[in-house]
Amino acid sequence: MEAPSTAVQKETKQANAPGRLASIDALRGFDMLMIAGGGQFIALLGGKTGLPFIDTVAAQFEHPAWNGFTFYDFIFPLFLFLAGTSLAFSVTGGLAKGIPPSVIRNKVFKRMLILIALGILDKNAPMDIFDPAHIRYGSVLGRIGLATFISAILYMKCGTTQRLYIAAGILVAYYLTLILVPVPGFGSGDLSFEGNLVGWIDRNFMPGILKQGTYDELALLTQFPAICLTIFGTVAGDMLLGGTKAGLKLGKLFAFALAGIVIGLLWNFVFPVNKHLWSSSFIMLTSGMAFAMLALFYWIIDVKGYQKWAFFFRVIGLNSLVIYLAVRFVDFNESSRLLFAGIYKHAPENWHEVYNALGGFVLVWLFLYFLYRQKIFVKV
Repeated sequence: MEAPSTAVQKETKQANAPGRLASIDALRGFDMLMIAGGGQFIALLGGKTGLPFIDTVAAQFEHPAWNGFTFYDFIFPLFLFLAGTSLAFSVTGGLAKGIPPSVIRNKVFKRMLILIALGILDKNAPMDIFDPAHIRYGSVLGRIGLATFISAILYMKCGTTQRLYIAAGILVAYYLTLILVPVPGFGSGDLSFEGNLVGWIDRNFMPGILKQGTYDELALLTQFPAICLTIFGTVAGDMLLGGTKAGLKLGKLFAFALAGIVIGLLWNFVFPVNKHLWSSSFIMLTSGMAFAMLALFYWIIDVKGYQKWAFFFRVIGLNSLVIYLAVRFVDFNESSRLLFAGIYKHAPENWHEVYNALGGFVLVWLFLYFLYRQKIFVKV
């Protein structure tokens, strides 16, 4: 019997390199839209229109204080999931072209190091490199880099079913660890803000500063469940890469969506859905939602062929790293104020911040459209 990595390489060499799916870029763009100003714009609408529906939607763009879930909690998990989906396409394509797994592994490893470095810069700018004790080392980009690297290794070594078992094992082990391992001064099974094991490990073993003071949701222990989102993304990638008909692919995606959501909601009764802890129920719920969103976008864009409407999102999704860092280092809202305040100052004052946020996002999109027109796509 052949080793999994050899089997994957031989199988993919026999096939043509997979093409890029417009739905993946569009969904990534939708996700980045929420990060690049769309989420802020929706949140600012709360309490201004007098429409209960708008207020309800706006409330979905605020993170819960601890346990609970809003749509805004889904944004980062969706990106991790899509990183895995894209990974399946890129690795399969690389193997199909005859690129050795070791070369792919080294490339992904270098990418991880670059993303970790960019993540540290992002979270600490302006950064005092001579005071490492006051640097925050946990970051969104670092988490993406690490999750993608581990998932790439697993993807080249293990089949789809094996990766599902690994992810399930990690989530169960994470749950049992937080429930059974006692925390000094609090005992075992304490999932409160003060007494959880995640925070205790961060305080005792994580260098630098912690975002929340007593813990950091992007630090050590939460890396393990977060990786599972990217692993599940590679499973979705396998489904889309399969030689079956589109209808069967959609059926599998929606089946996994339903299973993830149901398991997450049921697990919530004993292990609450909690983004801060990246609880196993949170991972299952958001992965189920990600399967559903991917299936919906795939059906509309790639199966039904309705692609024109998705261009708006694809412009964003094709330069996701650029826009993530750009909104950190370029004050688009201040540019919006300078350009548009003379217009929106005639509106009611409580709407000024809404119009300014909208103007800032328009500038963000135009910047990305310029890059798109110039065929500038920055990737690591």
